Amino acid sequence: MQGVKTMEYILIRHMRNFLKFIFWVVLSLTVSLSVLSCGEKDIPPHNTDQNDPSGDEPKPGDGDKPGDGDNPGENPETAQIKQLESWLENIQLKNGLLTSVESGNNVSLYDNALAALAFIATGHYDRAEAILDYFNSRVKSELCNGTGGYYQFRSVNGVPSGNRWLGDNAWMLIAINNYAAKVDPDRYSTMQKELDRWIRSLQDTDGGLWGGTDGAKVIAKNTEGMIDAYCAVCGYDDFHKNLLSHLRTKRYDKNDGLLVSWPGNKYKYALDNHSWGYCTFEDFPKSVLDKASMYLNTQRTTVGGITVTGFAPDIDRDIVWLEGTGQMVVAYQKAGDKANADKYLAEMKKTLIPSQRYDNCCGLPYSSNPGTTYGSSQLWTGADTNICVSSTAWYIFALLGFDPMEVTYSRGTPASD
Repeated sequence: MQGVKTMEYILIRHMRNFLKFIFWVVLSLTVSLSVLSCGEKDIPPHNTDQNDPSGDEPKPGDGDKPGDGDNPGENPETAQIKQLESWLENIQLKNGLLTSVESGNNVSLYDNALAALAFIATGHYDRAEAILDYFNSRVKSELCNGTGGYYQFRSVNGVPSGNRWLGDNAWMLIAINNYAAKVDPDRYSTMQKELDRWIRSLQDTDGGLWGGTDGAKVIAKNTEGMIDAYCAVCGYDDFHKNLLSHLRTKRYDKNDGLLVSWPGNKYKYALDNHSWGYCTFEDFPKSVLDKASMYLNTQRTTVGGITVTGFAPDIDRDIVWLEGTGQMVVAYQKAGDKANADKYLAEMKKTLIPSQRYDNCCGLPYSSNPGTTYGSSQLWTGADTNICVSSTAWYIFALLGFDPMEVTYSRGTPASD
């Protein structure tokens, strides 16, 4: 009898272990399907900062409606764009600004320029205007005050901080240029002219541009910012001619045929100089896109544990930088390289994650996994788990085949320059 009881005990224990195993298998499949569906919210919160922003509440709008993109007869790509845009709409504050990540407290000039461009690309001009109106109301008090330029960061209440960075201001001008071309050339003409004037004021005697201002000091010249500025300032005159001359003599490696990001350093080249250079400069060789293979790598995503291949910001190749991968897709589309454009667009789609706050909304994190940004600096906590504006915006651009730099591309640059 004791032996029978012992056998019963052993059978019961094994049955419990088997049931536990089945439970964890089902739970893992549920989490994976939630990530892929990009519409459910079964994943435990990954955001380390789940508190509401200390400023304005999210701005209400069409993005608040549950079920956007749920129409069975709707094109899957159209439905996906609706979910992406709905997320952007939901994080837009009453003052028009968007935080850089979901449930975040930081507002970035660059990210808001990208959000405005995303709203312009999808035809939601009122949303873009809410962003541009905010900065337009601060032309005198901020843009034209002190050393000039808009600050790189601000709180959700609009209190500015950080430097006045050339590249970020240039992207705001790129957003205005797109709005002027698609909607109304006059509404933001004053802001457009003042940003143009400030960017031109940063040109040094060697033709290069200072990277902006840090208090009373100028920021060192950087290639990425100079590409942005060349794109942002319309037309072609001595400003562009002298800047091209500087880039050719100081920031270009003739042997490699590439723009140099950090002369004399291990991190000589940077991914965005490939994609943005190709999209900005007329007749730039497609070989610069082929040579971006030096940044290709494969990682396993923090959210969902999915294998994804894409581009890192530099030769460390320790992350898939999703914003940068989106930039490369747009550049491939411009080059007519459909195979590579479609390939990396599909890779980006793998990394979509559902919003932790809003139904029927999704987006992309900044990176696939923890690692480093350009150079050796570590990414911030949550870069691989929280939906962010920059990657989501560039994914929208890629889905729509929208190149924000196209608006000023054809400027009649003389072949001799």
